[in-house]
Amino acid sequence: MPSFDIVSEIEMHEVTNAVDQAKRELGNRWDFKNVEADIELEDKRLTLSAEQEFQLEQVVDMMRMAFAKRNIDTRALSEDGESKAGKLVKQHFTLKQGIETDMAKKIVKMIKEQKMKVQASIQGDKVRVTGKKRDDLQEAIAMLREAELDIPLQFNNFRD
Repeated sequence: MPSFDIVSEIEMHEVTNAVDQAKRELGNRWDFKNVEADIELEDKRLTLSAEQEFQLEQVVDMMRMAFAKRNIDTRALSEDGESKAGKLVKQHFTLKQGIETDMAKKIVKMIKEQKMKVQASIQGDKVRVTGKKRDDLQEAIAMLREAELDIPLQFNNFRD
């Protein structure tokens, strides 16, 4: 029976490259000369810091641009809030991977509401969709691509 998996994953190697690229750009910009600003990546947590609020916004924009250049969906970043430490303002982000159960339930519900000839089941942090025809599965993929969801989705493990 044909099937595919719906997942939400980001390649950590590309994230590391995007952080390095943003750090190089930060070092090359003339408006950040003699300014204490930094981008740190620890496991799945990003911390951006700068001296002023407007500078921090520019660092965040640089980070988003580096992600876009590396084809990493910026919806994979979730804000954890700001903090002030001494003379630095910091912005924390968490990299989201996997589909949470609430979002997985929403995806399954969307597929069922469309009355497609496919079945969706939650399997850990991914959703498996099965159907009798390949065309039905492709229709489900097209519907999910058009849907406005908060997370980036990838479709893999397509089996005939």
